[in-house]
Amino acid sequence: MIPLEDTFGDILRKAMRGTKTDAPALAAETGISTTEIAAWLEDDGAAGSGQAAAIARALRLDPAKLAGSAANAWYPPPVERPDVRRHAQLPQPSNGYVFFLDGGKRAALVDPAGLPENLLRILRDGSYHLQYILITHKHKDHCDATAEVAAAFPQARIVMHPLDAPAIGILAESVIPVRDGDEIPFGDDVNIRMLHTPGHTDGSSCYLFKSTIFTGDTLFAASVGGAYGDVSTYGDILNSVRSKLFTLPDVTAVMPGHGPPTTIELEKAHNPFFP
Repeated sequence: MIPLEDTFGDILRKAMRGTKTDAPALAAETGISTTEIAAWLEDDGAAGSGQAAAIARALRLDPAKLAGSAANAWYPPPVERPDVRRHAQLPQPSNGYVFFLDGGKRAALVDPAGLPENLLRILRDGSYHLQYILITHKHKDHCDATAEVAAAFPQARIVMHPLDAPAIGILAESVIPVRDGDEIPFGDDVNIRMLHTPGHTDGSSCYLFKSTIFTGDTLFAASVGGAYGDVSTYGDILNSVRSKLFTLPDVTAVMPGHGPPTTIELEKAHNPFFP
């Protein structure tokens, strides 16, 4: 079982950082001691339901959902798609994916990272005809094997938002510079749609393939990515999820860059960042 990406402490840390609330300020507003808050931030224990409700009000989170996170009360049921394959990207901690049509005659790789030989083995063992290399954002745990995969599959086009493309060096000159809402053809009657979801990075992007969205570090099961954009903010990542992802059909499968898959419906019901 793939663990959830974020613990209660991680969620607390992201929300405090995003709202610019330090431990003394949170203690003053909630009546919870700074000692307890400091312990939770280190994953030493977790808040009770009443404490979680007080924290949620202070940090603009959902009280019931945050209490569920604190109690480890929820984990998504299995979410699978027959045309999507997930792989671990060791030594990186991220998820990579291959999705395909026609038994692999058309395939796309999401976030080439980790040991290149592992990725090349996965692609060759599956006899995939790689058409696209899709990169959700610039962090190395999502793109540090791009050069090796591109060299092995020179016919594959790299797709990445222009704001993050410099992270892949000289290859940035050859990317398809997709922008929000752009679609690229994939098969006779299927397109891949890019949704620009700034917040984690300025160029963070999600890719929609039929009823599956690959979210990188924008949306996880029961959490969101940290806000590390040069310009974009914590507010932007929350707005990206609300306006771009939560408007997709509830049955849409979410394949995140870390942690287990989920669905849009489940995230609306369980993600504490969205009251």
